[in-house]
Amino acid sequence: MQIGLDELISMLLARIDSLTVESETQKSRFNIMFRMLYKKGLFSEEDAFSAVKDEHLILHELGLIKDMPDDQAIKGAADNLMLWVKGDVETIRQSLEDYDRRLKEAMEEQNKPKIDVAPAAVLNELDRLGGQGGSGKKLII
Repeated sequence: MQIGLDELISMLLARIDSLTVESETQKSRFNIMFRMLYKKGLFSEEDAFSAVKDEHLILHELGLIKDMPDDQAIKGAADNLMLWVKGDVETIRQSLEDYDRRLKEAMEEQNKPKIDVAPAAVLNELDRLGGQGGSGKKLII
């Protein structure tokens, strides 16, 4: 059984889409649970800081991260976590806008060439029109 590149890419994209939906569903469930626990007073911002620090310490001791982040970076991560738990929409929106702006700036700086992939049928047609009768393949740049 042969499978075309376009079919393979379609299957992979469908799988990525399903994983994305699953991930978003899981994040939503965790957000709901953490909001309930926070509103009941079962954890605080200090608890979030401590948990983030513990997580990084474990990752560092396992060798999964090279350096332990400083307390300011850990506080930033804990604060971002608490923004979601508290549901601070305006601050989250501003953070997302800042992130998008920085991402666009980084993308503009790269200016790397793009690689376009043509379906096999198009390449075969180009070979046929090129007079090679489909026996040879060409790299099109």
